[in-house]
Amino acid sequence: MSAPPPTPIKPTSGNRPFIAVSTKIYFSYARTTSFTASVLSLLTSNLPSLNIDVLLIPDFVSLVPTIATIAAAAAPNPIINKILAVGAQNCAAHGSGPFTGEVSAAVLSEIGCAVVEVGHAERRRLFGEADDAVVRDKVAAVVRNGMVPLVCVGEETAMMECGRVEGERGVVAVAGVEGAAREVVRQVEAALESVDGEKEVVLAYEPVWAIGAAEPAGAEYVMGVVKRVRESEVVRSRKGTTRIVYGGAAGPGLWERLGGEVDGLFLGRFGHDPDQFVRMIYEVAGVSMER
Repeated sequence: MSAPPPTPIKPTSGNRPFIAVSTKIYFSYARTTSFTASVLSLLTSNLPSLNIDVLLIPDFVSLVPTIATIAAAAAPNPIINKILAVGAQNCAAHGSGPFTGEVSAAVLSEIGCAVVEVGHAERRRLFGEADDAVVRDKVAAVVRNGMVPLVCVGEETAMMECGRVEGERGVVAVAGVEGAAREVVRQVEAALESVDGEKEVVLAYEPVWAIGAAEPAGAEYVMGVVKRVRESEVVRSRKGTTRIVYGGAAGPGLWERLGGEVDGLFLGRFGHDPDQFVRMIYEVAGVSMER
């Protein structure tokens, strides 16, 4: 059976909002199947009103059936393919060869993945991928195979001790924001070193200290870092679509607090309930959910 063609994440008009959920390895195969079916069922009633890119990132084993399920749902309802896509949680830096246990970007593209996540903090910390060159080579492999890299970047520790001033929306650690932004920009520069500036990328700003925490990083802190990253030369000089999303204990209500400074959200456990995930899709899309 031939694989469905990839459905690249491409905004229909400008940088439309983006929301993604990764199941990591929390889900069983059966739960992934059920989750995908539930999301499709909940979304289908109001699809025409949604101007958003939605990305599901299951485990490797579940990629093909998830892509097939979405393709089957899109056959009578083609608008699904304009909204919903599937991504992978990782890929090999190598194109092919004797690399046991790895999955190549070429194979991910062949089966219909649109996006590949690269450089997540857990990969950097637990699997020895802290080397900027590893992330750079993986990003290059993703782009080379016609997919969009979802590049995870973020500072290791909260930089709140450097100085605090009163801002319009409350106290902001300005000096801390500057330090975090410098580290994030450095990571972005390294990751995109080999990528054509006209290619599309998604940057996921995930403060490492916020991943798995009870609460996300403060809204002012996030907006300050993202604003500086967006104004950096590495991002400003790009002609390709470059969206910056926030991840790290991202959950309901955060989108509104971020005041439009980010282009979307990257969810982990707070998106693992299909009802809550779909509610957040509508929240980010700015559409009332009709049930």
